[in-house]
Amino acid sequence: MGMLTLARVESILAAIPKLRIGVLGDLFLDRYLDLDARITEPSVETGLDAYQVFSVRNYPGAAGTVINNLASLGVGAIIPISVIGDDGEAVELSRALRALPAVRPERIFASPNRFTPTYTKPMLHEPGRPPRELNRIDTKNRGPLPRQEEDQMLDALDQIWPHLDALAVLDQVSETDCGVVTARVRDRLRQLGAARPEGVILADSRERIGLFENCWLKPNQRECLEAAEKKDVREAAVAIARRNGRPVFCTRGEAGILVVDPRETPPSIAEIPALSVDGPIDIVGAGDSTTAGILCVLAGGGSLEEAAAFGNLIASITIRQIGVTGTATPEQVRRFAAQP
Repeated sequence: MGMLTLARVESILAAIPKLRIGVLGDLFLDRYLDLDARITEPSVETGLDAYQVFSVRNYPGAAGTVINNLASLGVGAIIPISVIGDDGEAVELSRALRALPAVRPERIFASPNRFTPTYTKPMLHEPGRPPRELNRIDTKNRGPLPRQEEDQMLDALDQIWPHLDALAVLDQVSETDCGVVTARVRDRLRQLGAARPEGVILADSRERIGLFENCWLKPNQRECLEAAEKKDVREAAVAIARRNGRPVFCTRGEAGILVVDPRETPPSIAEIPALSVDGPIDIVGAGDSTTAGILCVLAGGGSLEEAAAFGNLIASITIRQIGVTGTATPEQVRRFAAQP
């Protein structure tokens, strides 16, 4: 566990129920369709295989994965800010969110003009083999977020930010301004970060991490290199940290997390190793579980290195959960932290 002693892990876990954490971003429905290969039927109309569903599992995805992980860790209050559709998928997503302890859903706005973004994941179960995912079916919004819904989110952000210990920002949708983290939302985050420099706004973005200002950043290695237009990841992380004026947590899979703090002169750089995991793994949602771990430590006043180490610990637990977007409970955290 390196810098995280068992006593420090216990103190982090003890502080988590007192935290208020906001999650602003794209809420998806992760829908798993469990298919039984033994009863596959040929379609009379097409002759193609008609897979037979024996179980449907719905989970909050994208920003919802962070929410799910925060709830599993025991965060005291979780406040999502997002826009979803007014459709059947919204019903399932809302039901899954309401089942999570401490989630306050009042700032999730339903719009008749939007889809509820959905990742549908068919999982084929065959005798003697682990389940395997077939082609995923994605439902996303490919038009800009309407101004009215954007205004609702900005008002909610202004109201809740002064009362939060930390805020996660999840920019999942690749198409420009088609998700909920639009240019106007990024500009409001810039203003809030400037007005409260000590506040933790941790941003994660698939395509636009270099456009965030006055926010703490959590890119993966590819996102970091592309944002800085460099070939060396250390140079890239330092460049975007200096440009933004806030710490950067660059996740690198098995290589762990590179942490850069530009508030020191010269910027400090720390490499926090990943934990070794044996056996099969499923990395779906690993980055979001890392985000939840990092936030829990930062919101409680922990150091950057502790936050990265705790994020690595959470990810090492969730990737062992096959065929599902994993989470980590305090009991699991204690058990895996105690392993040599």
